[in-house]
Amino acid sequence: MITKRIIPCLDVKNGRVVKGVNFEGLNDVSGPVELAKFYSDCGADELVFYDITASAEGRALFTDILTEVASEIFIPLTVGGGINSLSDFDRVLKCGADKVSVNSGAIRNRDLVREAAKRYGDQCVVLSVDVKRVNGVFRVFAKGGRENTGMEAIEWIRRCVGEGAGEVVVNSIDTDGVKNGFDLPMLKAVCDAVSVPVIASGGAGSIRHFVDLFSTLPQVDAGLAASIFHFREVAIEELKQELRAHDIPVRLG
Repeated sequence: MITKRIIPCLDVKNGRVVKGVNFEGLNDVSGPVELAKFYSDCGADELVFYDITASAEGRALFTDILTEVASEIFIPLTVGGGINSLSDFDRVLKCGADKVSVNSGAIRNRDLVREAAKRYGDQCVVLSVDVKRVNGVFRVFAKGGRENTGMEAIEWIRRCVGEGAGEVVVNSIDTDGVKNGFDLPMLKAVCDAVSVPVIASGGAGSIRHFVDLFSTLPQVDAGLAASIFHFREVAIEELKQELRAHDIPVRLG
């Protein structure tokens, strides 16, 4: 049985890891290099690094910090933020990324996912989607959750997977940072629509929320979180032990 992955997320702004609620009110947490090394050493299965203001500010992702992070960890690294072209893919992969996450760039350039998958392989292309309910409909948001694209989220995800996205990170803006649990209805809708790995993001506040996630939706491949790990509210090793106690397969040690 495939093990479930636990993935901490580093939201990086101006060279520092930050965290907010519903994508707003960002507060300083730590330096990304130190935090990345900590997670690599304490049992995280993968790490996600987002330069969260690159797209909104219309600039390329900062690569000096990324290179240092990649050199300090020994787990797979997914990188996103300001990924708008194949040259951006090439640049972050050369800095040490294992996978590249596209969000706003895929919305702007509808050929990007297909072209990247063709050049680098489906396994390298991660579709990250910021989703929020608008009048009861799942809508795709761009530029770090600042801009409603008007696109229906499930259809957008299905399209990008069809063009070669090998993994989908579902970021629920409605539950982000609230710590009341993952957005299970949204995640179920995505899992029902695609057959590639789905990563749940937004809303984790306790170990119980991860247990509920994988017990309710065994199709979900991984749980991603930030603040509960950053502020030491949940230890990854303890989380995995509890998941194992509930017969949820995880990698220990």
